Amino acid sequence: MREELVNTNGDLSSVDAEKLIDETLDKYEKYVNPGFAQMMRLIGTTLEVKTEGPYMYDIKGHRYLDFLSGHGVYNLGYCHPKVVRAVEEQIKKIAQTSARTIMNKPMADLCERLAKITPGDLTYSFICNSGTEAVEGSLKLARAATGKTQIIAADNAFHGKSLGSLSATGRPVYREPFKPLIPEVDHVPFGDIDALKAAVNENTAAIILEPIQGEGGVNVPPEGYLRAVRKLCDETGVLLILDEVQTGFGRTGKMFACEHDDVAPDIMAVAKALGGGVMPIGAFIATPKAFEPFVTDPLLHTSTFGGNPLACAAANATIDTIIEADLPRQASEKGDYLLTKLTKLKEDYPDIIADVRGKGLLVGIEFAVEGLAGSTIYELEQQGILVLHMLNNPKVVRIEPPLIITYEQIDFMLEVLKKAMKQNKSLL
Repeated sequence: MREELVNTNGDLSSVDAEKLIDETLDKYEKYVNPGFAQMMRLIGTTLEVKTEGPYMYDIKGHRYLDFLSGHGVYNLGYCHPKVVRAVEEQIKKIAQTSARTIMNKPMADLCERLAKITPGDLTYSFICNSGTEAVEGSLKLARAATGKTQIIAADNAFHGKSLGSLSATGRPVYREPFKPLIPEVDHVPFGDIDALKAAVNENTAAIILEPIQGEGGVNVPPEGYLRAVRKLCDETGVLLILDEVQTGFGRTGKMFACEHDDVAPDIMAVAKALGGGVMPIGAFIATPKAFEPFVTDPLLHTSTFGGNPLACAAANATIDTIIEADLPRQASEKGDYLLTKLTKLKEDYPDIIADVRGKGLLVGIEFAVEGLAGSTIYELEQQGILVLHMLNNPKVVRIEPPLIITYEQIDFMLEVLKKAMKQNKSLL
């Protein structure tokens, strides 16, 4: 059974806790989103009141072990003390830059760090606020750098939901209400190099891919695919944009997922884990050649809040902590252990689990029936473990814990998951 913790809500009684939940739901319904509030009432919800390490605590005094990580945000877990301390020290000095004509040292330090840890000749960074902004900037830069307009993306990709990034995102349900989207963005099957070759023409500016499709269902491409894409781009003069928003900063067992294939892009988009789970921040990093349009006109692409010292201080501390703790290695070793155990579970329940796949601590469990994914998510939450399905593929449940997760915590999740499989089997 899940662990119960006392005093996480102070002296609040269970009646008062339920009252606060209802009051919050009412405010969601009146001022946030009525549809979302109704959904939360239907499935049941709570209020988070504290986070620490790999745990979230709710207003009812329950502790949840997080195997979701905010879709890849909490590589360091919640409220890592080094990142929190860096933010506390920075906010006493300056949080938001006062004038763009005065230099910003935390941002300069961050750009230097990014240049040193990213692969290949990635040198210049533009700091923004989110993953979708990083993709937007990457697409703009590619068109400006090449003077061409076609962008090729992959089916089932997820690059964000603002208009440009949504144009590259590959799930129709998110795209249809907003058509017409950005023109000349074409999609081909992920992992199919022949389809990619056929789509490239004299007007192709860039190919944008996730090294591993996250929201598409943790889809790992065939061996050699990324190297073949890099070769195609070199031969045709097309820029390669890699979206490492979810896969970056150690998640897959390397600092960046493209390093599994020894591939370096012309432009890389990052976010999520960059802020250490404390501050929102994103970036796109480019080679000197690709970045040239922003050198010629430094005001061609700007952001009011992008590169603020507070977020940059968090990112600097995050990168240092990832390196000091060797979290990519930890993710690789723990991921191998997790995949081995999950593969055995698949063999034990072949009618329930269709596939298990992933790299490092980005793992997907694909269920034979979508409803079984939903019931598994619910059962794990009831036992104090947070997981969720992938946005583009509801049949796939993500197993994406903080990289600081322990083997004991992995074993606890596996034991609860095994019990959920037994319960699912009784429903078939």
